[in-house]
Order: sequence, then structure tokens, then C-alpha cells
Amino acid sequence: MNKFILKNFIKEGIYISNTLIVYYSHSGNTRKMAKIIAEQLHADCLEIIPQKPYPQAYNAVVNQAKHEISQNYQPDIKDIQIDLNKYSTIFIGSPNWWSTIAPPILTFIMQNQNHLINKEVIPFCTHGGGGFGHIPQDIKKLCSQSKIFTGLASYDSTASNTDIHKWLTKINIL
Repeated sequence: MNKFILKNFIKEGIYISNTLIVYYSHSGNTRKMAKIIAEQLHADCLEIIPQKPYPQAYNAVVNQAKHEISQNYQPDIKDIQIDLNKYSTIFIGSPNWWSTIAPPILTFIMQNQNHLINKEVIPFCTHGGGGFGHIPQDIKKLCSQSKIFTGLASYDSTASNTDIHKWLTKINIL
């Protein structure tokens, strides 16, 4: 039996996951990656949605993101209807915006820092050529009381089932 299955259990015939995939996706690339991870791990998924959507026009969202990140801005996000305390492993996914996490993910982390203490936190991102930037370091700083695993950065939506499976195996989750 693989290590991941041992971290989960069946109660009264219902499969219970203690792994959560949290993500924000603007273009759909990070959502696609999050769904593949969740499928492979039979994990729960939580999409972070800003109260005010970002513009769809590329230049407009780039400029807004640059401004928000430079100000450490935390946009309002829709209420989270999930108990984070029941999870021991939390994947955090974001597009790479100006070499860091998107502001809605910053909001999620800042609002839930106490719920991330002593958790296994695993970053992942999608990017348009900037790789991980300093996302792992930023998450490590924001989640300083968590165990941070090696993440995965994927160009656009190119991460395949095989790529993700290899990564999850390499970090000893599968």
C-alpha cells in the first residue's frame, strides 16, 4: 500500500482525505494542475476566488498584479467553507506573478496562518517563463512553522499526469 493511502483512512465506508489542494487560477493553468494533483491523491480541492475578479486582458492583469504585489496587497476573497484543521498536508498553488504568489493566495495564507502550523505545505505554480521565481522562499517565510516540501513549477499548462506523478513520488507523497 502506498504511503499516501496510509495517511488517509476509510470511516464507515467513506474515503476521508487529509490532503487539501488550495489554489488560485487566473487563466485556468493552475486549476488544471491542481485538478491533476487532486485526482492522483484523491485529495480535496479548494479554489481561492477573489471577491473582485481580475481583468482578463493580459496587460491589465499584469499591471494590477505588479501594483498589488509591490504594496503587499491582500484582496478580499470569497469565504472558505472548509475546515482546514482536518488536513495534515496542504498543497498551495498559484500562478507566478512577478516571481511570487498571486495576491489571493497571500490573502489565504495570511488569513489561515494559525491553521497552517505544523502542516506539510507543498507549493506548486504555473508560469509563463519565470519558473518558480521566489515562490518557495516566500511560502517558507509565510508558513514558517510548517514543513515545506519541494514544489513543482510548470510552464503554462504543460504539466502532464506523468510529470506530476514523478514529482509526487520524488517528494515521497506517493
